[in-house]
Amino acid sequence: MRLAAAACALAIVVVLAVFGAVLAQKATVANSQAAVTVAQASTISTGSTAAAAPVVRTVTSSAAAAAPVAVASAPVIVAASNPTSAAAAAPVAPPAQIIAQAPALTAQLGAAPPLAAAIPAVAATPATQTCAGNPNALGVARVVEIDTTGGPGFGFEHFKSHDFLREGEVVLTFDDGPWPKNTPAVLAALAAHCTKAIFFPIGKHSMWEPGILKQVAAAGHAVGSHTWSHLDLSKKSVQEAKDEIEKGISAVHWAVGGPTAPFFRFPALRHPPELVTYLGTRNIAMFSTDMDSFDFKLRKPEQVRQSVMAKLKKLGKGIVLMHDFQHSTAEAAAGLLNDLKAGGYKVVFMRSKDPLKTIASYDEMILKDQKLPTVSSRPTSSVVRTISE
Repeated sequence: MRLAAAACALAIVVVLAVFGAVLAQKATVANSQAAVTVAQASTISTGSTAAAAPVVRTVTSSAAAAAPVAVASAPVIVAASNPTSAAAAAPVAPPAQIIAQAPALTAQLGAAPPLAAAIPAVAATPATQTCAGNPNALGVARVVEIDTTGGPGFGFEHFKSHDFLREGEVVLTFDDGPWPKNTPAVLAALAAHCTKAIFFPIGKHSMWEPGILKQVAAAGHAVGSHTWSHLDLSKKSVQEAKDEIEKGISAVHWAVGGPTAPFFRFPALRHPPELVTYLGTRNIAMFSTDMDSFDFKLRKPEQVRQSVMAKLKKLGKGIVLMHDFQHSTAEAAAGLLNDLKAGGYKVVFMRSKDPLKTIASYDEMILKDQKLPTVSSRPTSSVVRTISE
């Protein structure tokens, strides 16, 4: 009779202990998840400087995600963080005779399930998405959203308003494409590192190679514009310059066949004041640079890499200007991304809050300018097919 009562008592103790442990562990996980949520909210709210807050907003960051919530394999009776709970959770030593009967009771009642099975595991979020084939990929450390209302300017060579980059952060930008072989080589290098850039294509090039520009957009890069034919706008009348800007915008938008970013870069980084004002009325952000690679003057990929890394070492962070039109840059791209990773630099991707709005009259104009306006923009693979060889 006494043994039966003792067995019953022990069963109750075991059940209560397991139930208490599960509740305690669930509370621990909930607290951990709350801490991560707070950390993520803090990262978003402090992503940009006070001066840049209305224009630049961090929308994703790897800082909070890099600290996964760990669920430890805890014992059935867990230690509490305060003395009162600890005292309450401390197991009471059973009499010797009950201990002697423990194996029989376990066989009769069944072993308690492991704690890991009782509480679902919290999935860890990596700092960047897994990059197939490259465990040392750069990835994207931070994504910022740009409100282009009023035409903000970026790049300290000409614009001093928005210092939103942190030490060691870089924004990758490429001008003058799209161009056969060179632009696809740059895209391949970026894809291998699972990272993103901003492209500023020329309108004419875009209409010559719409398939390549579609690949740029499909890969998730931001696509701005760089005029219709890369003329020096400081040497044109205001109306001629506006035509160059708007035709370029419409051509890029046509080539992509979908949304493009309200981002613009002046050829040769020459910014006529009247046109800066005009782009402000169009709510288009203007991009200068923090460091110009001068890759158009360099013939070897090693020189391009050295140029960028030397300037980055000097400045510590910044918007980098390169050209996917240049063969030397196309050859240097993969090695440069490796250099950035080895140097501990992090890529920031800038995306626009709202898509670009073209002007209908210029949309019509660029189609009329084509020698063969009925030519399809379908990719070659859907037009030409090998049926035997």
